[in-house]
Amino acid sequence: MRNEKNRLDETEFVERGNEDFYFAAKDRALLQEMKTETRKVEATMRQERAATCPKCGGKFVVYSFMDFILDRCESCEGIWLDKGELEGILRRAARGPLGAFLDRCFSKFDRKLSI
Repeated sequence: MRNEKNRLDETEFVERGNEDFYFAAKDRALLQEMKTETRKVEATMRQERAATCPKCGGKFVVYSFMDFILDRCESCEGIWLDKGELEGILRRAARGPLGAFLDRCFSKFDRKLSI
């Protein structure tokens, strides 16, 4: 009788342990889904914030200047640079016309492919 009682307790213990593992796995999966969704929402919000002018809230228009991609506000026409772009523009401007000619001749990218 005592052996049967121990066996029931042991079986019940194993069942509860299996339930715990099952629900722990479900919780981990749900948490992972929630983290993924949160990251997507945060990325969307960051992208929206990055696409609006911090000065007036207008939308950015992307254009190219000296092979750099710059953002210009449609409303206030302010120009916004990313990290390192100002230094790159100044470096290219300091090289003068001969430097610009050499950049065009010995560019890393084949311009014929982009046409």
